[in-house]
Amino acid sequence: MARTRVERQPAASGTLLVVLVGLGIAFLLFMAFLNVVKSGNLFTEANLLYAALIFYGGAGALYLGFGVTGTERYVRYASLATWAGLLANTAAVAHRWYVAGHPPFASVYEMLLSFVWTLAALTLVAEKKYGVKVIGTVTMPVAIVGVVLMQLLRTDVHPLVPALQSTWLHVHVSLAMLAYAACALSFALALMFLIQDKMKTETFLAGTSLAVTAGYAGILTRFEPWGGLSVAAWDAAEKQDMFLSRGVRLFVTIPDLGWLFVLVALAVAAPFVCYLLAGWRNDERFYALANRAVFVGILAQILALGAFLARANGSYPSLDADGLFPTKLAASPFVLSGLVGGIFISLLYLLLLWRRTDLERLLPSADALDQITYKTIGIAFPLLTLMIAAGAYWANRTWGAYWSWDPKETWAAITWLVYAGYLHMRITRGWRGRRAAYFAILGFAVVMFTFFGVTYLLPGLHAYA
Repeated sequence: MARTRVERQPAASGTLLVVLVGLGIAFLLFMAFLNVVKSGNLFTEANLLYAALIFYGGAGALYLGFGVTGTERYVRYASLATWAGLLANTAAVAHRWYVAGHPPFASVYEMLLSFVWTLAALTLVAEKKYGVKVIGTVTMPVAIVGVVLMQLLRTDVHPLVPALQSTWLHVHVSLAMLAYAACALSFALALMFLIQDKMKTETFLAGTSLAVTAGYAGILTRFEPWGGLSVAAWDAAEKQDMFLSRGVRLFVTIPDLGWLFVLVALAVAAPFVCYLLAGWRNDERFYALANRAVFVGILAQILALGAFLARANGSYPSLDADGLFPTKLAASPFVLSGLVGGIFISLLYLLLLWRRTDLERLLPSADALDQITYKTIGIAFPLLTLMIAAGAYWANRTWGAYWSWDPKETWAAITWLVYAGYLHMRITRGWRGRRAAYFAILGFAVVMFTFFGVTYLLPGLHAYA
């Protein structure tokens, strides 16, 4: 009889979480329905994306529950929620395509719309075809962040600028979004390979701390010497960034926020410092101190996110013009993505720290993960190659030159070289295992900088993307 009770307990706990997530999804959808029923326009793009966000959120919770407990029921319902989110996402893409009269590739908002759709689809493929059931613990939060960011970006349909009025836009950007989603999947697979390959948890600690610190370093490129943080001014009437002249954004400075971000950057860098001290002094007590520092860093990041949300809407002075100018949260989507992404990365490390044994049991073998990562990059690399070729041809027709060394072009080439290096070293030198996984992780970091960092830090001919 005791044995029967032990066997039934996981099923009961699995039912509880499924019911809670299901009730949460139903409640949020019902509340959304009540809010829009008066307008009589239910199937709008915003409503479809909100539905996708709810389903992706439910899927993420269930995938996380599976990662923690290993209950198979969670994966089945997580897959159903992902399918539902994908259907809503597909309807939003179709709606945008119909209203705009062209595929949704003409702005950062539209590219995120396509990217999230592709990432959700590939998540289901990796889960069903290759049995990587934990993949959603990484990909679904990325999809959720993507949908949230879409709410902050300019969503109105506007005429394409002359440079974008070409069929090659559709070819170039569709290839880019497919390639970037495949790169995201390869990144998640490479991380899981390292877990299954028995990489030390302390090494993940160092990598997590460095990744989050790098994110804050990127944000602090807008740090002003007296402690303010510069963000773009916002034109409420046009629902876009305010410009001093063509291609030159107007920036305003939020006082003291820069100092807060500096302190948070130091807090998230502390675990890496402790990791170095543990190796230098050969004292494992510093590892325990580093793990405590992770908790402090998460609390500091939550504080930074709260302060940014509270102060991102207001009017502030500018170094470039006299007077006060407004800014909104919508003017700083990349800052917000960095803050949310840092918290997400830190929480993933805690999941690994607490549940590593369970995660290893749930994952495919290290060799299988290595092969799947290789196959995924084998798909991403030709797409990257065709993307660059199509872009070069399109640029020649539009600007009269195949290559202009625009920042986006340059970093796209760097991305291509990283993945070319991965394939070259694997095919000719037989690189397998950790070295190949490091390449996959590096490649996705470059992809993210190309997609977000270049747009935020290095505007050029691709300022609209």
